[in-house]
Amino acid sequence: MSTGDKLHNTGDRLKGTVKETAGEAVGNERLEAEGKADRAKGDLEQAGEHVKDAFNG
Repeated sequence: MSTGDKLHNTGDRLKGTVKETAGEAVGNERLEAEGKADRAKGDLEQAGEHVKDAFNG
């Protein structure tokens, strides 16, 4: 996995955590849901990169 991919995935997860926390704090369900989606996207991309790494040795 390249460093750029790691940073991108970590950025998505961090952005999602911030949005989710902010949404919870102000009672904004849409923002909270967007945060959960961003975090899930980062987790899924990270898992995909691990699979690629496993096949590429």
